[in-house]
Amino acid sequence: MKSFAQILCKPILIAVIAWAALFASGIEQPEMRVGPTASVGPRVLEDQTEKVVIRDYKEAWQGLSNALAENRTDLLDADFVGIAKEKLINTIREQQKLGIQTRYTERSHDVKLVFYSPEGLSIQLLDTVEYDVQITDHEKAQAVQHLRTRYVAVLTPTEVRWKVRIFQGAPE
Repeated sequence: MKSFAQILCKPILIAVIAWAALFASGIEQPEMRVGPTASVGPRVLEDQTEKVVIRDYKEAWQGLSNALAENRTDLLDADFVGIAKEKLINTIREQQKLGIQTRYTERSHDVKLVFYSPEGLSIQLLDTVEYDVQITDHEKAQAVQHLRTRYVAVLTPTEVRWKVRIFQGAPE
């Protein structure tokens, strides 16, 4: 005969596993809307290239978020190059000096690929991002601010992926 604890624990365990599966499946992932790409310059943008660029751009946001939250410049290496990487490294170094960390929680992206260079060495996109920002000052959480910002990003291909080379934002 099963004890009351054994009977009660099984549904709780099932609920915890279901919740973990939902969380792992990406329910918390930001919504990523991509506009039509019929005309992005003199070069045709193939579907496969578009998918890879969007995937790598999305991963760059995750890398950026992790780097700022942990104040670790090495977390930028996989996703950023050039001036974008330099600016973000400087931001992280300033955060370290001030004893703060920044946590980004993306809510949604409205991405539009606007230019694919003739030689295939860069893709420019515009992204209107909605996200929450929380600053932690000396391990004490501060208020969360909801922002909507328009970003211009230029991605360039490397050996195995597209990396963000230019990354500029302006609040809407």
